[in-house]
Amino acid sequence: MLFGKRQLADVWVGATDCHSHILPGVDDGVSDMETSLKILAAYEKLQIREVWCTPHVMEDIPNTTEGLKARFAELQAAYKGPVKLNLAAEYMMDGLFLDRLEQDDLLTHGHEGNALLVETSYYTPPMDLKGILESIKRKGYYPILAHPERYLYMKMTDYEPLKKMGLRFQLNVASLTGGYGKDAVKKAQKLLKDGAYNFIGSDIHRYRQVQIWDNRIPKKWVQKVLAIGC
Repeated sequence: MLFGKRQLADVWVGATDCHSHILPGVDDGVSDMETSLKILAAYEKLQIREVWCTPHVMEDIPNTTEGLKARFAELQAAYKGPVKLNLAAEYMMDGLFLDRLEQDDLLTHGHEGNALLVETSYYTPPMDLKGILESIKRKGYYPILAHPERYLYMKMTDYEPLKKMGLRFQLNVASLTGGYGKDAVKKAQKLLKDGAYNFIGSDIHRYRQVQIWDNRIPKKWVQKVLAIGC
C-alpha cells in the first residue's frame, strides 16, 4: 500500500450507499437486471451493508411513484443476497417535483420516512431555490442535497447558508478521486474538513464505476469519510 494512502473501497465496509442508479431500466443508470445483480455482487465483496436505489425523477425522466415501486419489487425478487435494498428517488427541483410535493406523491429517503434526496442543474440553480427548500420543510420533509460539491455555480460561501436552512449534504465518494474534475475535489475536501456531509453515496450509473473504488486517496480523507457514519 502506498504510504499515507488507502483505497477508496475502504469506506464502504459496513456502510450504506445512500445514492445509486442501479434500479434497472428506469433512467440513465443501469439498463438491465443482469447488470444490477452484477453490481450488487460487487457490493457484497466490498461488504456494503445497505443500498438506496434513487432513480431520477424530473421533467425529462418523469418516473411515477407506482412505476418505480413495481420495478423495485422485480429487483427484490431477483436479488437473493445479503445487501439490504431500499427505494427512494433523486428529485430534480423542477416543476414536476413541485407538483409531486404538493400531492405528497413522493418516495422518501431514510428509514424515518421524512427525507427527500434532491438535486439541481449542475450549471444554474432553480428559480427561488430558497423558496423551494422552505416548501419542502413546510410539508414536513427534510431535504438531502445530492453531491453539493459537483454544482459548478456554487461557491464555498454558498454552502453555509444552505446548512443553516437545515439541508443535509450527501457526498459522492468518487468526487475525491477526481472523477468529476478538480473543482469537485477541492470542494469535497473542504466540505469534509468542515464536517458538512451527513451521507455518502456512489451515484453509480454503470458497472465500470466500481473500478474507481480501487483508486487510492490520502488516508486523511478516507478517515473523514468514515467519520460520516452513513
